[in-house]
Amino acid sequence: MRFSPVRSFIHLPKMLEAVVQESHFPANHRPKLLVTCSDVPVSYIETLRRKCDVTVCPGSNRDEILRATPGAEGILWLTADRLDDAVLDLAGPQLKVVSTLTSGMDYVNAEAFRKRKIALGHTPKVVNNPVADIAVGLMIAAARRFHEGRMKILNSDWEATPQWMLGQDVTGSTVGIVGFGGIGQTIARRLQGFDIGRLLYTGRTKKPEAERFAAEYVSFDNLLQESDFIFIVCPLTNETNKLFNSDAFKKMKPTSVMINVARGGIVDQPALVEALKTGTIFAAGLDVMTPEPLPPNDPIMSLSNCIVVPHLGTATRKSLEDMFCIAARNVLSVLAGGQSVNPFI
Repeated sequence: MRFSPVRSFIHLPKMLEAVVQESHFPANHRPKLLVTCSDVPVSYIETLRRKCDVTVCPGSNRDEILRATPGAEGILWLTADRLDDAVLDLAGPQLKVVSTLTSGMDYVNAEAFRKRKIALGHTPKVVNNPVADIAVGLMIAAARRFHEGRMKILNSDWEATPQWMLGQDVTGSTVGIVGFGGIGQTIARRLQGFDIGRLLYTGRTKKPEAERFAAEYVSFDNLLQESDFIFIVCPLTNETNKLFNSDAFKKMKPTSVMINVARGGIVDQPALVEALKTGTIFAAGLDVMTPEPLPPNDPIMSLSNCIVVPHLGTATRKSLEDMFCIAARNVLSVLAGGQSVNPFI
């Protein structure tokens, strides 16, 4: 995860002010708090320093974070770097709580936290709206061939003929969502304005909330075979690792569009490249990929029918404010003797 340098445009939210004011620590005790990335507004850090001794990691690579970890009682983990035994061992026995700035926790060794009885918080729900927005944006961009169209203009390859650059219709289509949690349901809510024909979903269990969207629970294979658009919004687990592989792509319609806003590892990327090259599927839109950062010469970048953006799902001003405030509340609440507001374990 990387934040854009937008410090001058972000104002200190009242929520963070309230979080600090409501945190009461033992007399004369200022908890040692580590913030693992300096790319947040200075005003946020200064607010935390009213009641805590705050160390801000000067960089965001793993070595710099590990050097800053010893002695911390609470950590605001602002990167997607591996959060595991190595970090917890270096921190020491005084570490009480860590909160990430993400909803997905595939980079966290939760068992290491359970073993040490260290509180672990995250920031669910706040990501639902911005990620759903970018998912729908990728759907339209991929279906209507935005990237390919731009390349046609740059290459002076504009044809004024009726069948030139035909895309896929959203209206009346069948949409499949893999993972019908908060983000999946928010996407479903966005799609209500598109007059789609059917809404399918799949996952580990049926969701009672699906009824309000008239969403049908189907098997993964049926979703692949019947969907015109497929949104991937499930967590990355052992079961979902490379869930979308060459066999999965062969079951999809040649007119289908796949959108991944979850984790790159859910898709077998070389298999996706092949499926897009051969016309096994029509197009794809990716906010996540493997690896991240993606090298500019990666084969996926050479495809005209693949929209790729650099993990921008939560990259809005309000999202940054909300996630930072929630992560701070998770940590300060535990340090003040309470519980994480949004516990992961």
